[in-house]
Amino acid sequence: MREALYAETVKLARASVGRAGTLLLGAGTAVLACAMPLAAHSGDPRMLDKLGAAGERSWTGLLSGAAQITGAGALLGFGVVLAWMFGREFVDGTITGLFALPVSRPMIATAKLVVYLVWAVVTSALITLTLLVGGLVSGLGLPPAETLPGLGRQFALGVMTAVCALPVAWVSTVGRSVLVGVVGAIGIVIAAQVATIGGAGGWFTIAAPTLWAISDGVDVTRWQLALLAPLILVSTVLTLLTWRRLQLTR
Repeated sequence: MREALYAETVKLARASVGRAGTLLLGAGTAVLACAMPLAAHSGDPRMLDKLGAAGERSWTGLLSGAAQITGAGALLGFGVVLAWMFGREFVDGTITGLFALPVSRPMIATAKLVVYLVWAVVTSALITLTLLVGGLVSGLGLPPAETLPGLGRQFALGVMTAVCALPVAWVSTVGRSVLVGVVGAIGIVIAAQVATIGGAGGWFTIAAPTLWAISDGVDVTRWQLALLAPLILVSTVLTLLTWRRLQLTR
């Protein structure tokens, strides 16, 4: 297992997808969130309505904008990286070599999931840190005490958003393609947006974390967030079973 973890860590660290994903998620979220108040100052009332609290030049507005960006953009970003981690073996033809390794294929898939989740936690911490730096650079001053829980929710949102992308691992394996996994990630983002517009966001597991963060933990209960556990379990089991039953030919 240790060898598999090392191999997957090296793959992700040296891949342009991993580096670009870390940079775009870690820094891009803060840049976009800091830019939202600038768009609000354009004077367009429709823009103000769309941005809502995210258009305010305050720590509350910054965190609101970051939560919205994380819920959609980061979900897609995490999904793309996960699609690459599982789909690249088929696209590059390296899947055949995995059959000859002494490490079982489910163990390799487990290592991929562990490395992905560790990377997601580090990236979520980076998003929170860059938001803090971005707020200071934007002239918002030190965050007040009542804002600190919001920074904690942003970090938790990043981790939960990464978890919501876990079905992409199974989709990429079944489709044997990075592109199929990316399409699956896009589908998850669309489903979350539709569920939110339809008013079922709190009970739609993929949309619940974003609503929880935006509402300061008011509009989503802990029981609704707890539904992430079945999502993790089902996604992991399906992925490991599929890797266990992999064959070189369909």
